[in-house]
Amino acid sequence: DMFKDAALRKNGNKLTYNDIILKAVASTLAGFEDVNVRLDGDSILYFKHVHLGFAVSIPNGLIVPVIRNAEEKSVAEISREASMLADKARIGKLMPDEFTGGTFTVSNLGGNGLEGFQAIIPPESGILAIGSIQKKAVVVNDEIVIRPMMSIVGSFDHRLVDGALAARFMVQLKKTLEETSALFI
Repeated sequence: DMFKDAALRKNGNKLTYNDIILKAVASTLAGFEDVNVRLDGDSILYFKHVHLGFAVSIPNGLIVPVIRNAEEKSVAEISREASMLADKARIGKLMPDEFTGGTFTVSNLGGNGLEGFQAIIPPESGILAIGSIQKKAVVVNDEIVIRPMMSIVGSFDHRLVDGALAARFMVQLKKTLEETSALFI
């Protein structure tokens, strides 16, 4: 809540868990150039920058706005841009360049209370399905404690990303998310 209130005062919009997740994904993808790709016919396109898509529900389905050069943006910048793009998407005002050319996608149904799901692979190398944050009993230092836990399921196009590379990416993303303070630097 401290971060949400500070973001509201500074940026005019609340910082959400999804904003932090988007920043973590962008930061992690920046170190995995072989995951930051998309298929174009039979060719694999590699990108210097992370163009991160995020799924937005609209009345007649789903659209994926894209935050360009996401790896270069702060959490606050991602928050502002994601909020603006989502608002435009919901009223049908996105321009084609605002929802095309993504290199990776995040779909977050956590706000709907869904604990976990598997997302459909887009034209990019992969997609993350983000579930809700729920209190779970976990073992820490041989003691059972209650911790907020979140499900993240990665789906990858095996023509672009093999299982070993996908696993390394997911392990690094987990580390990045667990060290969220590093995202604010």
